[in-house]
Amino acid sequence: MKDFKTLVQTRRSHRKFTDERVTAEELRLILRSALMSPTSKSQRAWRFAVTDDPQTLARLAEAKDAGGQFLKGAPLAIVVMGDPSTNDCWIEDGAIAAIMMQLQAEDLGLGTCWVQMRDRKQKDGTPANKAIHSIMGLPEEQEVLAVIAVGHAADERKPQDEARLKWENVINKSDLTL
Repeated sequence: MKDFKTLVQTRRSHRKFTDERVTAEELRLILRSALMSPTSKSQRAWRFAVTDDPQTLARLAEAKDAGGQFLKGAPLAIVVMGDPSTNDCWIEDGAIAAIMMQLQAEDLGLGTCWVQMRDRKQKDGTPANKAIHSIMGLPEEQEVLAVIAVGHAADERKPQDEARLKWENVINKSDLTL
């Protein structure tokens, strides 16, 4: 296990994956991290749908106009969802769960990439949410936030460069010097 500082610095998005499968134990640990993630009012109202079926992954890759095609080369995808009618923080809760999954995957030596689906459309104008519901047979009340691609990375990414951190984006009103 990496220390958290290193884990955060080395977690990068990967869009190319090897053919090696994600194990059941790895998937269980990744989903465990999502199920333990903090939520508004401890509602834990997010939902997750998992697939490793190559045809389903290929269809998910076409669920939006651009930016998700690499899903067809991923060995696994996790759809992150929430019900806006029961949880006004479904987007925030889902985003927290998604990053927890990505950090857990990184700690396991796996690569991930967030594929934004909320408010995205297919080339013909069909909402990505509707397309994914059709592909995955999801409950109607669940809105899709994102799809997380997971697998053994086939590319190498350098860690985040400390020198490029945008400290100027921090408004520091404390007595502490950053």
